[in-house]
Amino acid sequence: MQRYEQQFKAMGSPCQIQLYAKKATQAKNLINQVISEINRLEKKYSRYLSTSFLTQINQTAGQKAGIEVDSETASLLNYADNCYQQSDQLFDISAGVLNQIWDFKKAQLPSAEAIATQLKKVGWDKISWQAPKLILPIPGMALDFGGIVKEYAVDSASRICLAEGIKHGLIELGGDLRALGGHPNGKAWQVGITHPRKAPKLLTHLQLFSGAIATSGDYERFFKINDKRYCHILNPKTGYPIDTQKLKAISIIADYCVIAGSLASITLLKQTSQWLDEAGVDYIGYQ
Repeated sequence: MQRYEQQFKAMGSPCQIQLYAKKATQAKNLINQVISEINRLEKKYSRYLSTSFLTQINQTAGQKAGIEVDSETASLLNYADNCYQQSDQLFDISAGVLNQIWDFKKAQLPSAEAIATQLKKVGWDKISWQAPKLILPIPGMALDFGGIVKEYAVDSASRICLAEGIKHGLIELGGDLRALGGHPNGKAWQVGITHPRKAPKLLTHLQLFSGAIATSGDYERFFKINDKRYCHILNPKTGYPIDTQKLKAISIIADYCVIAGSLASITLLKQTSQWLDEAGVDYIGYQ
């Protein structure tokens, strides 16, 4: 059994597939299927693409008729609703409009007036969602699946591999990953966790045979003004970046990548890992 690897870029991130297969033709075909699936999801749910279905959804904001969505999108919306309820309303896919005024490349603070204006367009509770009908009632509202779709893509790609009988493999999209079984020799995959204050240096290594790991931290995009750090993780209630004095990064280990990713995001938004302890979730946090 041979090991096959493919690196590529998708969803704005470096990605890789590693898998063991008996035949090169099987491996190549499977890798192509996986990349095709990831590209499909990016084309469907990217907020940066004018042709995406997500853009089509957002273009209906302010229209009373709303839009009907397919079953896959409905599942993602239902999951987002559950995350919203479980996070004290901090995990909110309508908060993406705040990214329109926060520019982490220019390192410039938006005005209080601009934040107040955008906050009027934020709030999952303002949205009417009853499958299959979705209504964004306020002009300018916009959904953003950024906190879900990359991890969902990892799981979707994993399902394709598992359905084809792959028992040893690893799929990683921008640091979020899922193992489909360790190496054929019985060894685990070595997964590096980035140090949130010394990136790209590693904080630690984890051994993973199966399951997923996703990380959320304040080091991916940020700027500093007067020694104050402003990270890309925005509080949908205040319109400002979260204060990470209590928790700077967290990596979650779960059966599915989408669960690991949303738990990581919610924990960083809440700035406490106590609820993970109570739920018995495995994690590595950095304070």
